[in-house]
Amino acid sequence: MAISILVVEDDKLFNETLCDFLEECGYETVGVKDAKSAIEKSYYNRFDIYIFDINLPFESGLTLLKSLRESGDITPAIMLTSRDDKASLIEGFSLGADDYLKKPVDLDELELRIKALLNRVCGSINKYEVGNCIIDVSNHKVICDGTSIELSHKVFELLLLLLKANGKVVPLETIINRLWSRAEESSYGAVRVYITKLKKIFGDRIENIRGVGYRLIQ
Repeated sequence: MAISILVVEDDKLFNETLCDFLEECGYETVGVKDAKSAIEKSYYNRFDIYIFDINLPFESGLTLLKSLRESGDITPAIMLTSRDDKASLIEGFSLGADDYLKKPVDLDELELRIKALLNRVCGSINKYEVGNCIIDVSNHKVICDGTSIELSHKVFELLLLLLKANGKVVPLETIINRLWSRAEESSYGAVRVYITKLKKIFGDRIENIRGVGYRLIQ
């Protein structure tokens, strides 16, 4: 599962440079030049990271970020800016930005910032042990007593959400926002089906906190 990144930058050449560089680093990228296109792309696709220029035509990157956060989109965001004013920095973080990079952007630094952000948000652990099972994150596998168990993409993503919560409850809304794009039809019933599949593997380690969400006891 390659990490997917949405790049929003109105300078066509720089947009292409960013996308080409990130693809060489192994990421899947989509590049657009304005906020309206970004909203459309984020509606139909689920991205792992956003990279937004602040100075966009028609609508700023800060306004774009605000719109996404208000819609429940919690995707980590790195803001690109040529501004020096502290007010923009404060506003961006208050709206839910995760990091900033000042233009002109050093591409190697951008890659390091992306890796650091992924480690903070997703965790850098590649393997987990739960009871008699090993969850191999890199290879998208669950192996119990030497037997490999096939899981669909969404069920595996739900498992990772529960694992990375370290025993804390993962709210239902967080699960919905993480597993489905806004264009996809989601339902609490589907979540219950996925939880049932995980319970067949992990039994009572999967707990339903009624009206709140789920947790995995490791």
